[in-house]
Amino acid sequence: MSSKPKMDAETGKTDQANQASVSVWERIVSIEAAESREYFSRELLVWYDRSKRDLPWRRHRDPYFIWVSEIMLQQTRVDTVIPYFHRFIERFPTIRDLAEALQEDVVKMWEGLGYYSRARNLQAAAQQIVELHDGEMPSEREHVFALKGVGPYTAGAILSIAFNQPEPAVDGNVMRVLSRYFLIEDDIAKPKTRIGMEKIIPGLIPEGRASDFNQALMELGALICTPKSPHCLICPVMEHCRGRIEGMERELPIKTKAKKPRPEQRLAILLEGSGEHEGRVLVRRRPKTGLLASMWEIPHVAAAGEDLGVDVAQLEELLEDRGLVWSPMTAYMTAEHTFSHIHWTMKVLIAREQPEVLAQLAAESGVPYKVAVPESALEPELRFDAEDSGEEWRWVSREDMREIAFPNLFSHILNTYFADEETRAK
Repeated sequence: MSSKPKMDAETGKTDQANQASVSVWERIVSIEAAESREYFSRELLVWYDRSKRDLPWRRHRDPYFIWVSEIMLQQTRVDTVIPYFHRFIERFPTIRDLAEALQEDVVKMWEGLGYYSRARNLQAAAQQIVELHDGEMPSEREHVFALKGVGPYTAGAILSIAFNQPEPAVDGNVMRVLSRYFLIEDDIAKPKTRIGMEKIIPGLIPEGRASDFNQALMELGALICTPKSPHCLICPVMEHCRGRIEGMERELPIKTKAKKPRPEQRLAILLEGSGEHEGRVLVRRRPKTGLLASMWEIPHVAAAGEDLGVDVAQLEELLEDRGLVWSPMTAYMTAEHTFSHIHWTMKVLIAREQPEVLAQLAAESGVPYKVAVPESALEPELRFDAEDSGEEWRWVSREDMREIAFPNLFSHILNTYFADEETRAK
């Protein structure tokens, strides 16, 4: 007959439960785990010194270059970032150049990377640095944390990589590596898990190697300790990896699933210009705040999805309010794009501007018909403000697209259209 588990009077838990509830962080920093920690740090750096990738921002310790690269690498693959990094640094070689640039130019150079608030925050922080630090990236922790768009990870990356300070820089790669090596079964989606990892990392960093150590951690997660298929047999720290030893390397890290993006149906119009607008299409600028702030797009409306006629009527009203007349709308294409919290399915219709109809209406009524109000002296026939809404609209050609920023979804739609037009013209 088995004996009843012993209960601890103070905690009200069994001895077994008490042992299981000992903090994983206490276990990692314990004296017993010293050999494992030392092995991890030593072998990780040996591997990194031998195998690190030659990346453009690693060729020097310029804090500005490191900062730009870290912002670009958020949610974006290294191979994708490299050409953007080169173009961005060529256009804005110093913090002061970035601070003094037009925001439109900054966002345009970011076009295609997504998460455009990163670009706007980067410029806002550059302006802070010019104003408060004479254009030089600060090396003090509190000053770096005070920069717009800089959170714990980015601050840690700047301080450690650029200034070799023993600060933690915990991103997804790092959390995955630590979860597996130290057998951390806490949910990495919870802030307390990230905070726990931030606390143990300084104790893992060998003296004078903070820059290399944090980059090595990220590199191991990106190349070896990958999300779905970790390459354990060639991992430099496999010998003491508790996740591998326990056969849990594919189960770790533990992470609660994020909510699926909310689906939204949109109906858009690709309005071809005619007459003085020939070869152009109508676009508008988005509001200065919110999703895709200040970027350009083709006109679109939220669609109910049940009655296309109602949705088309919304689109027609949008154009009528801007003094436009067009040919019958026909289906052109369907495009999709996923943001962090929304998934757009956009049905695109196509029609052609008919200014001759306006001229006929004006002749019949005897009243001149005003199509648009010029926004500025620059190309007044191509730009106008909607008088009531204050929105900015314009007619653009394919060449114009090189100068103004479009989100990926609308770049795809417009590039498809202009490519089709070029094919038809041959």
